[in-house]
Amino acid sequence: MEKKTSDLTRRSFLGLGAAAAVGAAAAAAGCTPTAGSGGSGSGSTAGGAGGSAAASGDLIATAYLNPQDFSYKDATSECANIFSPFKLGSLELSHRLVKSAAGSATYLAGPTDEMFEYYLNFAKGGIEWIWMESVGWMGPASPNAFTGMVEGGTDEAMAWGKKLVEECAKYGCHFGIQWGAFAMTPIAELTKEEIIAQEEAGVTCAKWYQEMGFKGIEIHMTGSGLANSLNSRLYNTRTDEYGAGSLENRGRFVCETIQKIKEACGQDFIIEALFECVTEDDNVTHNVGEAFMWKDQDITKAHNHAKTIEEGIGLAKLFEAAGLDCIQCRIGLPYYHPAQFASDLYFIVNGVEGANAFGVQWDFKRHFQGKLIGNTSGAGQLLDVAAMYKAALSIPVGTVTYMDPARAPGFFDQAIADGKADYYCMTRPLTVDTEYVNKLREGRVDEIAPCTRCLHCHIGSNEANREQGYCRVNALTQRVMTGLPGTPDSYELTPAAAPKKVMVIGGGPGGMEAARIAAARGHNVTLYEKTGALGGKLDFFVRVKGKHQNIDDFKAYLIKQLELNGVTVELNKEVDAAFISSEAPDAVVLAVGGDYDVETGAISGANIVEFASFESAEVGENVVIVGGNAQAWDCALWMTLRGKNVHIVTERTNDDLDSQQSQHEMRMMTSTLYSLGTKAWPSSTIKSVADGKAVLASDVVGADVEIPCDTIIVGAELKPNKSLLDGFSGESYAIGDCNEPYNIAKAVIAGNDAGRAL
Repeated sequence: MEKKTSDLTRRSFLGLGAAAAVGAAAAAAGCTPTAGSGGSGSGSTAGGAGGSAAASGDLIATAYLNPQDFSYKDATSECANIFSPFKLGSLELSHRLVKSAAGSATYLAGPTDEMFEYYLNFAKGGIEWIWMESVGWMGPASPNAFTGMVEGGTDEAMAWGKKLVEECAKYGCHFGIQWGAFAMTPIAELTKEEIIAQEEAGVTCAKWYQEMGFKGIEIHMTGSGLANSLNSRLYNTRTDEYGAGSLENRGRFVCETIQKIKEACGQDFIIEALFECVTEDDNVTHNVGEAFMWKDQDITKAHNHAKTIEEGIGLAKLFEAAGLDCIQCRIGLPYYHPAQFASDLYFIVNGVEGANAFGVQWDFKRHFQGKLIGNTSGAGQLLDVAAMYKAALSIPVGTVTYMDPARAPGFFDQAIADGKADYYCMTRPLTVDTEYVNKLREGRVDEIAPCTRCLHCHIGSNEANREQGYCRVNALTQRVMTGLPGTPDSYELTPAAAPKKVMVIGGGPGGMEAARIAAARGHNVTLYEKTGALGGKLDFFVRVKGKHQNIDDFKAYLIKQLELNGVTVELNKEVDAAFISSEAPDAVVLAVGGDYDVETGAISGANIVEFASFESAEVGENVVIVGGNAQAWDCALWMTLRGKNVHIVTERTNDDLDSQQSQHEMRMMTSTLYSLGTKAWPSSTIKSVADGKAVLASDVVGADVEIPCDTIIVGAELKPNKSLLDGFSGESYAIGDCNEPYNIAKAVIAGNDAGRAL
């Protein structure tokens, strides 16, 4: 049953749930929301729940600016509209889910089996159209990349591409590829001939990929690409026929490129525009440095040069008239590129929804013309804007950011029925579970591994992704067939040579992952958990970080996997060495978590609170948190939201602060807390505490520093906890925090590796 808006409390808007209740002086009163106050014009797609910014109580003002309504996840649906046919150009597809051009972390490595399997798995999983990223070595030699000239056009690349297309076609999957022109000189200094050469480069690429078997090309029209730079008043300072003087001039490069590609490749060759449908200035301070896009630009006026929806629709109409087949809408931002393709990052800081990468909080009722859906934690954020484009165009309109129908089937299916979009572009949910489409079509939503939107999968460059990128949920993402030490050499699970009796101790995410993998391979697995429920610290995670990251769904998925794979689960059973000995397992996987390091040394003179109990403890107004890891920063956010004056004191260096979170979550978290007045003291220790003040010894400052302090929270940093294995001589693995404290993702990876090694 759909939740009535009158039943929604302020806390259900915020998504803080139990977290807001702990330590609050009074319960939040119910309030009467109005449709659309969550940030979109009407908010109809989300159910329209919002909240009163005037509400006061236990949290600071930021928590009430963009209130969230997680009832958008409540509705169930068979996704009949998502699994209805539609035409992409001349090609008819059986459903509306499209793989966007993102996530190929290893494409610089050349024509590898790794990349081949990466795409083949999407085809096997039910995806029927894949937009591939522009892959330099795959393409022809042409002047269309940052390096000036792509060295391509090899027979090996052509053969590899043909093989990939042919193999994926066996599963009903088709390919298009992204192409973007990038100028090596400032936009204003390009000659007309150089611009036309870029158009011809697009034709060269299209013909090459068409020969390879690709059925379309996506013109990259966002970020710093030439197409976006020319069609944007923000970047284009030219005064000729490619200048900013009119829509026709700004769109000329794209229109001419579309026409030339159609002439060369035929009308059935599909052309999509990846398009900034509405833009906003995300760094109003404009520290632009030497960025060539901005040369000769009056940066004091840049904020007012952002592309409006109406302007974007005008350009899109020109592109359609030139022969464009479809358009993919995403937001435009001059500075923090990751939030273009993952604008749900704006909801990752629980209690400061709308936080961006520069310490500013968006107001979704006003920014982006007030048209983004701002009350669904980033899900389908652009649907109302896409609907405006769809109403003005006759070609299919798709949209991207966090498109994940498995998390909200009714919400996303209804948007298709309401004509808000024709198709959804997605990558992260598909890389987490490559069987996503097949499982969703078959109604097996509870078997779909959920994307938790942490962005560990995206580091920033493809070289860095290959070395450092990973997924919190799918331990294989960016780790298979890389040849790197300690990584799996196959996506497939090797059946156990002989079943072993396996004891897994600890029911957190790492333990559950180890148990499911070991059982799936044929081992006899029993998982022991000392509490009365599985999940470990996942429930704590949800209380502190909110519902945005789907951790509750992740826990439910892992529990379901234990059931499906026949794992025996023993709750309320604390295991000791004697019990291990009596059970005589062939192998033990220890996943009991780390110990809180609560050593306070000579610190006295303040209220000492252990980290494990900070949610319910009595604390003063001036809180000092000892530790610099992600848990410390989450605690700092918790306290800051409740009006506390917070200092983080840590022996970690400045470069190592909050390093357990993805660089993107870290960016949002740290800039937000700094803007709210939270202060971090890296390379520092507490020297003494007295009279409501702490004296810090700071290697960075080079002198003692005095800060206000009446409460000290200790134990954020964990230490290993492997002693239970000391007397066991059989095969054993210590995984996660009990072995090397870090984060959920590393625990899951270690659990997967242990399950494969048994």
